[in-house]
Amino acid sequence: MRHVDFLADNEVKLLHCGTDYFPALVEAIEAAQAEIYFETYIFAEDETGKHVMAALIAAARRGVTVRMITDWFGTGHKPAYRLHAEATAAGIEHRIFNPWFRRGVTRTHRKICVVDAEVAFVGGININDDLFSDRDRRITLAAPRWDFAVAVRGPLVESIQAEAEAQWTRLGHMNIVKRITLFNEMRKLNKIARQSTMQAGFVVRDNLRNRRTIQRAYLQALGRAKKSVLLANPYFAPGRKFRRALAATAQRGVEVVLLIGVGELWLQDAVAHSFYAKLLQAGVKVVEYHKTQLHAKVAVIDDDWATVGSSNVDGLSLFLNQEANVVIKDAEFARALRLQIEAAIAEGQPIHAQDFEHIGRFRRIGYEVAYFFYRTLMRIFAVGKYT
Repeated sequence: MRHVDFLADNEVKLLHCGTDYFPALVEAIEAAQAEIYFETYIFAEDETGKHVMAALIAAARRGVTVRMITDWFGTGHKPAYRLHAEATAAGIEHRIFNPWFRRGVTRTHRKICVVDAEVAFVGGININDDLFSDRDRRITLAAPRWDFAVAVRGPLVESIQAEAEAQWTRLGHMNIVKRITLFNEMRKLNKIARQSTMQAGFVVRDNLRNRRTIQRAYLQALGRAKKSVLLANPYFAPGRKFRRALAATAQRGVEVVLLIGVGELWLQDAVAHSFYAKLLQAGVKVVEYHKTQLHAKVAVIDDDWATVGSSNVDGLSLFLNQEANVVIKDAEFARALRLQIEAAIAEGQPIHAQDFEHIGRFRRIGYEVAYFFYRTLMRIFAVGKYT
């Protein structure tokens, strides 16, 4: 099982919701001098999207090379092509990821921006307004979407830049020799010497060299946990191996708390509910978040391990889509993220084992049917890797 490769001497700043993220992102874009690599799943046609797009266009017009990737499915067919027309007319190089599922069902779910190889942004925040549902933009949220990203400066930016460049290259026209060469180059990039000071690592998931990298990072951290695990995620549907790791961690006396976003999709909620009874029996604490849309994919383990990124703990993110997380080993950063998660847990609704004692037979069957349907789909799409 390959370890996360860490680099020392990075500055990693936690950005909470769009209130922190978008001003920092736009400020970096406005200061760009040479190049910008930008990749996102959703790029909405709302005021937030227009603001970010205006900054990217202004950068391109003053001579900055702007290379932009947006997902066809996440952004939407017509919006993606309208965005493409606007971007290319302004001098931005723009590529749409996997239109019409021509390269299979895989999506790029990553949210990455690298500016001048000096600052990088990675996280779960799409380019859309915090106050509207990303499922249906006609729905106003009760409070800003709960989500996180990080701004990274230091040696780790080189790794993020290299991955952004490689993704851009992969989406262009490449013969088999060039693809093999790029594959080997990216493998070499990940062989980084470990250092003893403040550490951060960049982990991605794809269907070539990093099929299980993000899950392995979680499993390794869970295996080493001594005191506590706080994990927040909106779409909780991991494979059996991940669920067993959570249960085993709780059973050896570690406090394990899952903060799960609910209320978006009935099927997703039903799948998550199908796991509750066994997790609760093992000692895992489950808290549902109803205040607003929980979109964050974050975790803190013990006092100095944390991760922020785009990867959900479900079959799509762990076994199918392209994802990107930053893993941070630093007590101050972990403390800051822990406080945010604990505040959300305090606002959530704890789930107790007895809550399931009076659930009707048909509802229980519904949960199991939902999980069976989901598992079948994931095993088909992920070629049997959803385990």
